[in-house]
Amino acid sequence: MTWRVTLLDGSLGGAEGNTAAVLARLVPHLQPRAAVRTVHLRDVNDAASLAPILGESDGFVFATGTYWDAWGSPLQRFLETATELEASDVWLGKPAAVVVTMHAVGGKEVLSRLQGVLCTLGLLLPPMSGFVYSLANHLALEGPAREGQDDLWRLDDLAILAHNLLEVLAGGRDFRAWPVDRADPRRRWI
Repeated sequence: MTWRVTLLDGSLGGAEGNTAAVLARLVPHLQPRAAVRTVHLRDVNDAASLAPILGESDGFVFATGTYWDAWGSPLQRFLETATELEASDVWLGKPAAVVVTMHAVGGKEVLSRLQGVLCTLGLLLPPMSGFVYSLANHLALEGPAREGQDDLWRLDDLAILAHNLLEVLAGGRDFRAWPVDRADPRRRWI
């Protein structure tokens, strides 16, 4: 079966931005099991105009940049106008993943807050379905392998995010986890 997954890009950069570049890296991991549609919310006036697309979607990826510790204004406007769709069949029980980009800081907080909003709308969050990628991560991962790098999200982790989203759509529980630093968390690293 081919699932319908809609990517909702709520960044200010739209199709030309860093968030869109990360989403482009995600799409091959969703295909061929999913038909993928990308909507750049910067170009959308309100959520009601997207109701038919949202209603026929089986799953979602919400994406945004980080702007002063918050998600993008296109995503904010979308969420404000999507209130009337809360707990409706547009969202209820459908799986969602979240992709956040950032320059250096604030993205994990945006991810956590956005996941809370999505649960309130009625969406289901699979394990390992939240991803934050930053310029700081990108630069740190370019060099030689170093201690602690397993705790940095990397673009390869998008394969795991896609797998877990599709696994929920298929009704399975064969979830995958990305690498984590399993060394002593209390060790001195400074």
